[in-house]
Amino acid sequence: MLISVVLSFRNESENLPELIRRLELVFASEPVGYELVFVNDASTDSSLDLLLKARARNKSIKIVNMSRRFGNTPCVLAGFAQSKGDAVIYMDTDLQDPPELIPQMLQKWREGADVVHTTRTARKGENAFKMWLTRQAYRAINGLSDITILQNTGDFKLISRRALNEILQLSEFDPFLRGLVAWVGFKQEQVFYERDARFAGETKYSLWRSLNPYKEFLRGITTFSTLPLYFALFLGILVSALSFVLFAVMVLTALVASPSSDLFWPRVQPGISLLLGGIILLTVGILGIYVGRIHRESIDRPRYIIAEFIGGE
Repeated sequence: MLISVVLSFRNESENLPELIRRLELVFASEPVGYELVFVNDASTDSSLDLLLKARARNKSIKIVNMSRRFGNTPCVLAGFAQSKGDAVIYMDTDLQDPPELIPQMLQKWREGADVVHTTRTARKGENAFKMWLTRQAYRAINGLSDITILQNTGDFKLISRRALNEILQLSEFDPFLRGLVAWVGFKQEQVFYERDARFAGETKYSLWRSLNPYKEFLRGITTFSTLPLYFALFLGILVSALSFVLFAVMVLTALVASPSSDLFWPRVQPGISLLLGGIILLTVGILGIYVGRIHRESIDRPRYIIAEFIGGE
């Protein structure tokens, strides 16, 4: 029996030695074989050198070097495709998610679970506003889509081989991975834990300095829901109805021709123009997001390119 651990990273030289040490300790007490598949998203620090030194003493460590920077999800998918395990665990490399939780995840899998989510009961070192915003984002995704993503779960999960094979068959260019894991179904269980603060270094997913959280939110909605398109249609109908009302007001005002009537339209016209312009831009933006996804899918470009797979085929 083989367990694969897929770890996507970029510039994590401060965390990798401790992460490897703790993973090795975990699997030393488990009656399974294992492989650690590190997917290098074009790191510019000493991360690759550290992994090569670690692999010299532990051949279970495998390294997938990407041809350029592709981002977290394509790197995770590349790791999935290269993994050989009967079950695959994927996690971040910042040690906020403890490797010591893996035995509990494996036990749930042995009991028949195809997907094991890790659910955070507390999150140390996290900004309270960011946590509130994240909760609202997941409520919006769940409310608008036909799937249910568990609250306070992230990129630390176990997936059985049969569930993983179903995910790998999907050809979406820009997938929302957390949603796909829920979408494939099968038996899904949870393990609860307190999430630690980052072991070292700075987060790559800052709420203020990175577009990644917002892109992930939009990806989640547009991948599993078309309701924003209906919202744009509703806005168009509403604006059309209001325009007829405003036209009627203008006609009546001209007919009455009171002394103050000449001041009515000049006063409200700028505000109405701004409102209509904003609504038009909003609806065009919603349509643009969906059209952009269609465009990326129609090009049929590969999601990633692997430059080198050290230790594998």
